[in-house]
Amino acid sequence: MSPARRTTAAAVTAVLAVLALLLAACGTGGDGGGAQSAPKATPKPTPAHTDHSEPAQAAPVKDKPLRPGEHRVTVRMPEDYTPSAPTGVGTDDYRCFLLDPGVASDQMITGFNVLPGNPDVVHHVILFRVPADLVAEAEQKDADTPGQGWTCFGNSGLRSSGAEIDDAPWLGAWAPGGSGEQVYAKGYGEQLGKGSRVIMQVHYNLLAGKEPDRSAAELRLAPATGNIKTLQTQLLPAPVELPCRPEHSDGPLCDRAAALADVKKRFGDGPGSTADLLHFLCGPVRPGPVQSCQRTINQPETVRGVAGHMHLLGKSIKVVANAGRPDARTLLDIPVWDFDNQGSKPIKPAVLKPGDTVTVTCRHSQELRDRLPSFEGQPDKYIVWGEGTTDEMCLAILLVTRP
Repeated sequence: MSPARRTTAAAVTAVLAVLALLLAACGTGGDGGGAQSAPKATPKPTPAHTDHSEPAQAAPVKDKPLRPGEHRVTVRMPEDYTPSAPTGVGTDDYRCFLLDPGVASDQMITGFNVLPGNPDVVHHVILFRVPADLVAEAEQKDADTPGQGWTCFGNSGLRSSGAEIDDAPWLGAWAPGGSGEQVYAKGYGEQLGKGSRVIMQVHYNLLAGKEPDRSAAELRLAPATGNIKTLQTQLLPAPVELPCRPEHSDGPLCDRAAALADVKKRFGDGPGSTADLLHFLCGPVRPGPVQSCQRTINQPETVRGVAGHMHLLGKSIKVVANAGRPDARTLLDIPVWDFDNQGSKPIKPAVLKPGDTVTVTCRHSQELRDRLPSFEGQPDKYIVWGEGTTDEMCLAILLVTRP
């Protein structure tokens, strides 16, 4: 990646949240380690898009036995939080809560279990690492914000969170389709240094109501030793540029500039600028239902798990290493996207070297808005990358280890 694109990549990461979201079922099985596969949802007789105004609840699953040296710590929001649209418009609330796991020595997170308190309104939960040198900043932000936690469209909301596209400070997450404790294979884990805190970012979907929530997470911890390899999260976003259908193109938000202004009004100029920043990261973009982005690997790594994330208008997503070359390998292929089954896919470890590429490709469809109750009464609009449930994303999440 060129220096200019690497700088832009860091800027894009500063406004990515996701989504998802998606280490929720981060299985990275195969023969190289990573997380054990999450319980799979029962396949539906006919794959179909599901409206998420009534989200699927995470079924309770018994925790897996602790291994030698491991213990569990539960972090929980101190009190109920009632969500609302922080900008006064829109149907989404992203709220960050600062939680203290009480780590008195360097630890590794070897598993986690996100416990959404009210799955009817919780769209996703992401756990972010707050290293010791950023704790004071996080505490001050919490103290300066009325009520519990703070608004955090994009990332955790810290001025300097250490977030990079190639090493996002994610510790785990819950999203539709994820349930039960996720346990990394023996010898793998996420770093959680002495004195660190955890930020729990909760995305509330107000289309499903505004009832109170008090979410929590169980962390499976083990002392940090040289015997545990560090897992890192790599984010690969691609643009979404989906024009209105010709027969519905007279709506006020069918103009791209108006649609982008609407996203910024609901989420702020920072997160609302992701659509434009992705043009710099991914190169020339032509409007249409299919978009992709190719990233060049700049350091050796081994991919051990992969997940994809889109919203309700998603049709399919594919992630390919070294596309167009004799050594091309498909890391993820979901030909029929199901928003309510976003579990990560365990793969046989894929070794990548500098100069290799990874390409994420997504297909979206405006026709799906005619079939889903979440869009009832909403006119067509030009769809760009946005944080809301009825906006869209195209994102691949890789769980990797590096030398």
